[in-house]
Amino acid sequence: MIYRVRAKYIKEKLSEFYMKLNNGTISRQKPDGPEMVASMKRAKIIHPGKIEWFETCFCPTPLQHERATVYDFFLSDITTELVDEYGQIEGESFWSCMGSLS
Repeated sequence: MIYRVRAKYIKEKLSEFYMKLNNGTISRQKPDGPEMVASMKRAKIIHPGKIEWFETCFCPTPLQHERATVYDFFLSDITTELVDEYGQIEGESFWSCMGSLS
């Protein structure tokens, strides 16, 4: 299932989040690590402090495992919307933003 996801990022934790996305900590997580890394590479800043992305997830509750293991430590106010396909999101790259802060 594909979800359009919106969340606020916790600015003080962006460096740690970016490090874990890059050093293999998150990508080694089974079964969803690689999808979380890919999703954060697709994420866009849509408003100051707020990001949006598309993510594939098969949890009974959308992003249940992802939130429990990673997202809830670095993001807040997460909302999901079931969609038929990945779409375009306008905005600055969240990945680039995190990289510039590290």
